[in-house]
Amino acid sequence: MNARRYRDDYGVPHLRAADHLSLAFAQGEVTALDRAWQIEVERHRSQGTSASFLGIEAVGWDSFARRARLDDTARRCHAALDPATAEWVGRYVAGVNAALTAGAARAPEFAATGLRPGSWQPWTPLAIWLGHHVLFAGFGTKLWRDHVRRQLGPQTANLFATDSHVTSGSNGWLLAAERTATGAALIAGDPHRFIEAPGIYQQIRLACPEYDVLGFAVPGVPGIPHFGHTGGVAWAITNAMADYQDGYAERLRRQGDLVEAYGPDGWRPTQRQVETIEVAGAEAVEVEVIETDRGPLISGGPDDDPDVTVSLRYPPRVLGELGFSALPALLRARTVDDIDTALDRWVEPVNVVLAADTAGGLLHRVAGRVPRRHPDNGLRVVPGWDASHTWHGWHTMPRAAVDQVAVMANARGIATPLGVEFAPPYRADRIRQLLDTAGDWRAEQQAAVHTDTYLAAAEPLLALLATLDGLDPAATTLRDRLLSWDRRMAADSVDAAAFADLRTAVTRRLATHPALAALAEPPAYPQVLRPWLILLSRVGYALAVLLHAELPGLDQAALLRDALTEVAAAGDTHRWGERHRLAPWRALPEPGAPPGPQLDGDHDCVLATSSVPGVTDLCLRGPSARYVWDLARRDDSRWVVPLGATGDGPHRDDQLPLWVRGHLIQTTCDWARLTEENHD
Repeated sequence: MNARRYRDDYGVPHLRAADHLSLAFAQGEVTALDRAWQIEVERHRSQGTSASFLGIEAVGWDSFARRARLDDTARRCHAALDPATAEWVGRYVAGVNAALTAGAARAPEFAATGLRPGSWQPWTPLAIWLGHHVLFAGFGTKLWRDHVRRQLGPQTANLFATDSHVTSGSNGWLLAAERTATGAALIAGDPHRFIEAPGIYQQIRLACPEYDVLGFAVPGVPGIPHFGHTGGVAWAITNAMADYQDGYAERLRRQGDLVEAYGPDGWRPTQRQVETIEVAGAEAVEVEVIETDRGPLISGGPDDDPDVTVSLRYPPRVLGELGFSALPALLRARTVDDIDTALDRWVEPVNVVLAADTAGGLLHRVAGRVPRRHPDNGLRVVPGWDASHTWHGWHTMPRAAVDQVAVMANARGIATPLGVEFAPPYRADRIRQLLDTAGDWRAEQQAAVHTDTYLAAAEPLLALLATLDGLDPAATTLRDRLLSWDRRMAADSVDAAAFADLRTAVTRRLATHPALAALAEPPAYPQVLRPWLILLSRVGYALAVLLHAELPGLDQAALLRDALTEVAAAGDTHRWGERHRLAPWRALPEPGAPPGPQLDGDHDCVLATSSVPGVTDLCLRGPSARYVWDLARRDDSRWVVPLGATGDGPHRDDQLPLWVRGHLIQTTCDWARLTEENHD
């Protein structure tokens, strides 16, 4: 036997193999055993076949995956891999295939849907990675800006410029040796994504004679790409908020069975094919897949409204490269220089990276590929027939020195030259403020930063509230309560709930105001792009901007007065957590499931348990993992995930109570303290 499998008390797999390739096989094998349903769902989503067992609700995504050519792009990228990386990915795939049937037998969802485990292809991990990240850059925001420009005029294009609910929320920070009690660096943080069940991050340890790495894997993908600790060096990332995808308006015409697109050189043939999506419980759906010289068409077509006929250009499709050769290099890293060199190969997604090693080395850089092109490409959908909007080379990725403390929280900073919209500075500023309160930090103290609930983003609304007069007694009382509120979005706080009620009331009034009425009906873009185009949620996230915007007929003070009066008259005394509950996404929903646990936090808190202001107070996005990497002693590192280490069984959700309370589990690296698992 070339590999041995161990588990800690929370079921986290620790794998020990005789060599690098045997370890890749073992990682694929344990992932298939622990996450069979999850990774099969993702395989089908990446190739646009999930509706065949999930039904009509999955057709929208399947259509997008096919039109964006995710599977074909993954094949191209796999074909371009160097032989060593291709062999490594292949051994992972072989491990998945060897254990998938056994894993499916443990997962009741297979029987519930009638799905049979399939056979993974060599490029499947690359397709899954693409599926997770193809919309990670917030491409849909350009569609929204175009909609605003068309309806309200070009001067309003940035009216809603603010943190996007689809892409942000992640935090990360590095404390250099001078700021810790041990004299060695600490790296901590929490990536924020839609909370999924099972979770997108898989706690794992991979050990062989070449390396011994602890961290978070993405189920279905080999290695430890985003967050890892080798003992000698550790690294972590957040979304850089870079702009590296473009939308091109396309002019198309049919010529018999062919479709032509008008580009800088006139009419040119496109690649075209018709594909069929099988749908459980419904008729099959045909999808016309078209690719122009700019990229695959993801909206509209030759017979549709030209205003919604858009192609997507994204680096992996252009380069035939996904950056997978960086993954084995990260596992073998010994120093920050090794991390830096490995990340020079990175493509997608574009990340801000922090790293530190035991020799005192520190790294703060951006990794990925961002094209050079006209500035308008970052702001809106641009005409595909205009040569000035073509790509011409790639940006050099920025680096910065670390002066004792570095913070990354999707805000403007090191990645500013590469993006258009970033998160507001609230989280980044608050983390720095908290870290400046001490100079002798320890790993176990980082949870206090992870779980901070102070909502600085409340201030613009409260400042306007303080100027109101002519209020009735109930509204006056509520105003005074909110102005004296400690600004903490604590689950047991009645005042936090009252603030959320006021925010909702203001959001809904703004969204129905005549000044914004023209935005209520978005263009007919495909279903998968609709989250970027909902006026109510856009208003909720841009509230701080809109409260001070000059819009025809909009009296913000009067609107706020009416909203305050409404909330005060309701006299609601519920607590924030009674409505702010965890609502994880499941590929197969569980009807009748009890509501999730009550949560502290809010969108712009460091504890960014995000809801959609004005739409729902349920938490759809939040910390999909928390970690603290201790460079003094790896065994003092800590981590936790929202649910558990496996998709089913006793470790399906045993970390949830810890995650809710903000507790972290100390990592276990001593093999003697782990339980070896019989492969049979």
